[in-house]
This record gives sequence, structure tokens and C-alpha cells, in this order.
Amino acid sequence: MDPEILFGTRGPVGLIRLNRPKALNALTRNMVLAMKAQLDAWATDPAITCVVVRGEGERAFCSGGDIRAVRESGLAGTSYGIDFWRDEYVLNATIKHYKKPYIALIHGVCMGGGLGVSVHGTYRVADASVTFAMPETGIGFFPDVGGSYVLSRCPGELGTFMALTGARLKLADGLYAGLATHWVPSDQWENLLDALCDGDTPADVMSEMGKLPLPSAPLSDRRVCIDQLFAGSSVEDILFTLDFDDSIWARETAATIRTRSPTSLKLAYSEVRAGRTLEFDDCMRMEFRIASRILAGHDFYEGVRAVIVDKDNTPHWQPATLAEVRDEDIAAYFEPLGGKDLPL
Repeated sequence: MDPEILFGTRGPVGLIRLNRPKALNALTRNMVLAMKAQLDAWATDPAITCVVVRGEGERAFCSGGDIRAVRESGLAGTSYGIDFWRDEYVLNATIKHYKKPYIALIHGVCMGGGLGVSVHGTYRVADASVTFAMPETGIGFFPDVGGSYVLSRCPGELGTFMALTGARLKLADGLYAGLATHWVPSDQWENLLDALCDGDTPADVMSEMGKLPLPSAPLSDRRVCIDQLFAGSSVEDILFTLDFDDSIWARETAATIRTRSPTSLKLAYSEVRAGRTLEFDDCMRMEFRIASRILAGHDFYEGVRAVIVDKDNTPHWQPATLAEVRDEDIAAYFEPLGGKDLPL
């Protein structure tokens, strides 16, 4: 079998390639552990001046974590699921705090865990094929891998909008939201790598190759509307405002939100609001607490079943309505884990 992740060097550049193209480069725990170990080794290697990560195949940079395996682990009562999330979040923090330039070359699908191994880096270089999303509320989960930090720092209420709807952002909107820092056509990526391998600094390379004019972002045209409609003090308040708006977009957006797990919606709303005042590591600790408790619940297993396993797209959420989700139950997800918090 081909290795799930590949490492190499070209001159002063450390190269990482996610190598599960048939699975859209979804992350396994072995990939996460190997990537963390290699980043640690390069961090102290004076011969390596920067790191570049990309995904194998034409369809995806990385579609997220291997949530099917996490679900199976939870159902079987093994520790793989929580171990995976712990190791993945530690990797996300390693990338965020990395002392050398970390460059993600992003094409195709970049969702969930794919954002975790890209958006925290120094440079996020996307091409025209990219699709960004945090679609977790649709599978009974929540935007993790640092989502509470990143989404809370998107312009205005874009982060709340993305967290609740799972909206898919193409290149222009990804740049506008800050998920990408530059756009360079993929047929120029080898030239970019050549320049880095020749010893040009990443800052100079990005300054030179990232000069293309930014495409117009549809979300920028809708920003005022999103800021007004998603500023509510609760998910119910946001839905009330959307229902009151008579636009087709508002009605369709409200309908999309109502298909999501009610528990996940309230968790996503709360984490994005909380993330606005937290530092990165504290956001990761908060997310680990939520993820740990989701494994003891219902909706994650049902959501993955409906969307990934059986693919009938008819999840049966418990509780089934927002009104049934109690504030005190949501607050409990955020409580410390009694000595088992994320070790950062």
C-alpha cells in the first residue's frame, strides 16, 4: 500500500504531501502523528527554512478527518476517536505556532480538518478550483480544528454564517473571509516551489507571485445583509430575523439551517461567540472539551450515518428542535475535563 503521507526535501524546503487521493486526502491518526513528528524535526533543522504542504490527486487538498473511523471507534467503545482529535488539535497548534514559514498549496476540496492543516499556517495559497467549508453542523458535530478562533475573526458575521450553514466558499470568497492569503494558478505552483528551493524568501515569493488582481467576492456584496441577519443573540433569534426578511436568499438560508443538528447549531453559535475573546490555545482547549462530550451523545453518530455511511441524508436528530436544547446542556459541553483537557 502507498504511504498515507509523504515527506521530502528540495533544497531548503520541507515538503509534505497528503497521499490518500481516493479518500480526498482525509486525515487519519497515523497521518496526524507523522506530520507532527516531521514538523518537530524540521523546526530544529537549520537546513530547512520553510515547509510546503499539498494534497495528492486532482480533487482535494484535504476533505477533513476520517470521521467514519471516529464514528466506528465511538460505537465500539475504543479510544481511537478521542485520541485522533487530541492529536489533531495538537498538530493544529503546532502549525499555528510554527517558527518557520508554513505554506499550504490548496486546490479542490478543503473542508474541516483540511482547514486545520492549512488556515493556521503563514501562507494559504489557493487556486481557482478551491472550495472551503466547515460543514460540521450537518453531521451532528461542530466547526473544530481551530474553527472557533478562525471563524470568530472573519469579517463581520461571516464566521457565524459559515458555522451555522456550512456554506461552501469558492476562491474569491475564501480570500475575502481570510481562509486564503493568496491565489496563484496551480500551473504556476512548480515555479513557486522552484523559487523557494532556490533560496528566495517566502515573503518575496508571495509578493511576486501573488500580484494577480483579486476576483470579486460575492460575499462582500452580501456582507451588510449577513451582518444584520446573523447578529442575533441566539440561533433562534437569527432564524427569526431570516424568516422576517422577504428575500429568497434569506428563506433558503433559513431552510438550510433548519436541516442541521439543533445541538450542533447551538454549540457552533456559542463557540464562535466565545472564540472572539480567547487566544488560540484556549480555543483549542474549548473545542477539545466539546468534542470529548459529543462522543457521549447521539447526533454525531446519526449525522455521520446519514451523510457518510448510509447516505440517505435523513438524519434523525435528538433533540429534534432548537426549543428542546436546553441552555444548561450546551453550557456543560464547555466545562473543563477534570485533568483531561487538551495538553498544549
